[in-house]
Amino acid sequence: MKVYPYPRLTGAVTARVTAARLRGPGDSREQLDSRRCSVVEQVVALGMAERDDWHTARLTVTATVPSREIEADGRWSDVAVIAVLTEGATNTRVVRRLERGADGGREWSGEVEISRDDHVDRAALVVYVVATVQGVAGRVIGSTAQEWWIDVTSDVPLRDRQLDVTTVSFSRGAEWLRNFRDAPWVVDTSGRMPAVRLNSDFEGFAALVQDPGSRMESVVSEILLAQMCADVWTAVFHTAIGDLEIEDDGSPLFPPDWRGAVLREMLPDVVPGGSVEHALREVHMRRTGGASWTDLQPRIHYAAARRAEIPRALASTVRDIERFDQENDA
Repeated sequence: MKVYPYPRLTGAVTARVTAARLRGPGDSREQLDSRRCSVVEQVVALGMAERDDWHTARLTVTATVPSREIEADGRWSDVAVIAVLTEGATNTRVVRRLERGADGGREWSGEVEISRDDHVDRAALVVYVVATVQGVAGRVIGSTAQEWWIDVTSDVPLRDRQLDVTTVSFSRGAEWLRNFRDAPWVVDTSGRMPAVRLNSDFEGFAALVQDPGSRMESVVSEILLAQMCADVWTAVFHTAIGDLEIEDDGSPLFPPDWRGAVLREMLPDVVPGGSVEHALREVHMRRTGGASWTDLQPRIHYAAARRAEIPRALASTVRDIERFDQENDA
């Protein structure tokens, strides 16, 4: 644990990449597919993207800082929020200042541009809060606890570069899994990161999901993976909303880890038309009995399905099946 000779923030500083745009030849621009950006893993995968000829990627970064603490304490002045992108392999360093939202709230946003020629593997994105402290300018008074990885080689946004999917017999595995022996998979949110458990008692199921062979198996695998992804989003949302810290005035706080990122990502679809802070209060009130919690379930499933891109996967599956049938008839 580091010890600093000056006061620092006690509240959490969090950050998330909310969008990414690619620029290719002729200044053509394209939005990065949402599947390449994981708020749970905190990884953006640019390796394969939508185009292999992109030159630069522009990331929209939003940071949340404990503004009430900054304003109430008065020990810091000239506060600035800075996004820093670094890659050790190429000694690349990009620094961008984030701007505070127009409403003067907790969120600061800005854009960080990545040049493809400057990177060969992974770059770490960290957000720092700097200020003048005791007459000394440029002191770091807070930072994100975990960096985002910007990966220019991978097409899958995984922090450990290995999907946490485990195949296990539900009927002979851990006691808690035996209650789900008839399920093909379950989402486990008990660890530091959510994980998917595949039931090996379903003969051929794990191979179908992880290593499809024929074209038809690939079609089925895609829709199954999309459904699993939707289940993960739904599970982590309920996990995040069920374990909130509450301020003295009763207001719920966003968790500082991946749970907070998940809530900020999904809440605009769960309670549309307002700020994420308002949406968090509304969902918390409903979950704790202030209003109907069941009425929100369709919105939660809708938000999860959107992020898992169920509509796109389903439409693609229907087209592939029709094409397959036409080829067989011919």
